[in-house]
Amino acid sequence: MNYTLNQLNIFYKIAQNQSITKAAEELHLTQPAVSIQLKNFQDQFSIPLTEVVGRKLYVTDFGKEIAAAAEQILHQVQAIDYKTHAFEGHIAGRLTISTVSTAKYVMPYFLTGFMDTNPGVDLVMDVTNKAKVIRSLEQNAVDFALVSVLPDHLKVNRIELMKNKLFLVGGTSRVGPKKRSATRILKEEPLILRESGSATRNAMESFLVSKSIQNPRKLELTSNEALKQALIAGLGYSIMPLIGLKNELKNGDLEIIPMRGLPVITHWNLIWQKSKNLSPTALAFLDYLAEHKDEIIAKHFDWFEKYN
Repeated sequence: MNYTLNQLNIFYKIAQNQSITKAAEELHLTQPAVSIQLKNFQDQFSIPLTEVVGRKLYVTDFGKEIAAAAEQILHQVQAIDYKTHAFEGHIAGRLTISTVSTAKYVMPYFLTGFMDTNPGVDLVMDVTNKAKVIRSLEQNAVDFALVSVLPDHLKVNRIELMKNKLFLVGGTSRVGPKKRSATRILKEEPLILRESGSATRNAMESFLVSKSIQNPRKLELTSNEALKQALIAGLGYSIMPLIGLKNELKNGDLEIIPMRGLPVITHWNLIWQKSKNLSPTALAFLDYLAEHKDEIIAKHFDWFEKYN
């Protein structure tokens, strides 16, 4: 056997994705390059690693065993790299974070400086829905989670990063009677909500209840991006976080409709379980945030602070 770590990594990605094309995209390689490496790797085994049925690639049972072994080897190599950085006096290790979808407009700005300063750190950030974020925290699958509403059934520590402001927003292309109040809009126009369980949806529904506003014309969308596009297209109105609307407001595609009681203000909180033993890498990240949080907000979110 004379296979390389590169071949192990490529085959592992192919097995993960069940696709040469997707593996190539993930590895930033061309599809022919990945196919050649798969062939070279396969040539060293007498038993097939993959098979193609129709036009779909499948990993054989033997291939699955090799992929599992490859994963262990790659993790060991990664551990060696971490140890090398540590002995050189650098911070090294894996930092894992799970964030709700809207937080993708927030979290990267609080990571960039830390990652640039510590090249020995590997980042894994999962952007998903609220339920999965909390589940990953419960199962100790991540170091941190970024949420706007704290889970009341978990004992957590937290760092408050910045405000989360929710405004009534509509697309400038939607045509309607002029000089209507925001209350009339919320009562008469279609309302677009996020999926059930979303913190954004909960905030919107709580606000409507507080104003005794009822409207049967409701649409439900499962992502912030889809909701924005629906607003731009003129499908209706929504109460949604300002943080993801910078470009659309600047370009004039969306507009904020002023209303008493808005914005609804919550806060983005980086949380972790109190019982968790944080790694040196995770502790170093907390130190970085304590020192640089205000500077990051001033540099990247000055536009955000202007909306009240």
